[in-house]
Amino acid sequence: MAAFQYIALTDSGRKNRGTLEADSARAARQQLRSRGLVPLEVEPAAGPAESHSGGLLAGSPGLSVKHLALLTRQLATLLRAGIPLEESLGAIANQTRNHKIRRIVLAVRGKVLEGHSFAQALGSFPRAFPGLYRATVEAGEHSGHLDKVLERLGDYTENQQKFRQKVQLALIYPIVLVFICVLVVTGLMVYVVPDVIEVFTGTGQALPLPTRILVAMSDFISAWGWLVPPALAVLVGLVVALLRRPAIRYRFHHRLLEMPVIGWLVRGAQSARYVGTLAILTGSSVPLVQAMGIASGVMSNEYLKERLKTAQKSVREGGSLRRALEDVQYFPPMMVYMIASGESSGTLDEMLGRAAESQEQDLQGAVTAFVSLFEPAMLLIMAGIVLFIVMAIMMPIMSMNQMVV
Repeated sequence: MAAFQYIALTDSGRKNRGTLEADSARAARQQLRSRGLVPLEVEPAAGPAESHSGGLLAGSPGLSVKHLALLTRQLATLLRAGIPLEESLGAIANQTRNHKIRRIVLAVRGKVLEGHSFAQALGSFPRAFPGLYRATVEAGEHSGHLDKVLERLGDYTENQQKFRQKVQLALIYPIVLVFICVLVVTGLMVYVVPDVIEVFTGTGQALPLPTRILVAMSDFISAWGWLVPPALAVLVGLVVALLRRPAIRYRFHHRLLEMPVIGWLVRGAQSARYVGTLAILTGSSVPLVQAMGIASGVMSNEYLKERLKTAQKSVREGGSLRRALEDVQYFPPMMVYMIASGESSGTLDEMLGRAAESQEQDLQGAVTAFVSLFEPAMLLIMAGIVLFIVMAIMMPIMSMNQMVV
């Protein structure tokens, strides 16, 4: 049986969308009519390779990290209980209330029932199941330990989701604080400062330098402040367009790795992702050279990705992983030392996992410290701006008092 997505009319004339399983499109229409629905469109719930016609199912749907982690955990639990793969997929599709997840799971189940491997079926939805995910599943199928592999993937995706949520929650308050402070300062500069400064300019006395700067800033914001948001939007669009060019993006990613603080964070995040991916793949019986190719594909830094391809070539020619990563020059020394220890003791996959976990903990600590420092830093900056405004207003008042005395 295959999965079909449909659009049908109810008795009241409302459109009803959903997914069902049937042997053919004609059988799917018959099922809809038996439910009292009038089928309008019935098409296979296929991936992008079979949906280029632009019809009902055009495009490849994606899954969030949260949904992917939940789906992986549910599937691993059912497989561990001894339930066959196609029955497990059917149970997940029947119990989910998310239309997109149901469509994807039924389509994957249909591919499996047609004789495709689970990894091949997942390949119909590349946006929902990344290359790392599909390669790991394929290794689990070949090794006969698909349930264990899915459990490791579930842990991996859940850790990603937890860290992302932690950072997002920590950034909510600082972002709201910055937004409110910008609004307050803009309101002061546009509505309050001009009226106060007008009192001093009417006296004809020379204004202090801070007051003149404040007047110039207030005049600029009042006259041209409305152009700032569109100008920023154009600037961001221009930067994005430039970074789409491979040569410019390659040079930018290289410079990014060399920056003092940002470069350390980028190197830490990229190395943790790479080594963590290697740990999952090698632990799932994927050969090291093949695992290095897959792991480099999940990297977001183009310069580092190119260096890792050279490292993969070195390992393919008989070199050690430690030496290859040392030549890349962007991996933390402690991580390289742990990998060397794993190579010498024959526990490479275990040491890769420990190295990735250690690097992720260091990175999470650094990001947490950075976010916690961001809030007081913004308070100090805004306090400095308010202090400057107050001083620029008070200095002419003090000058007038001295003239009176």
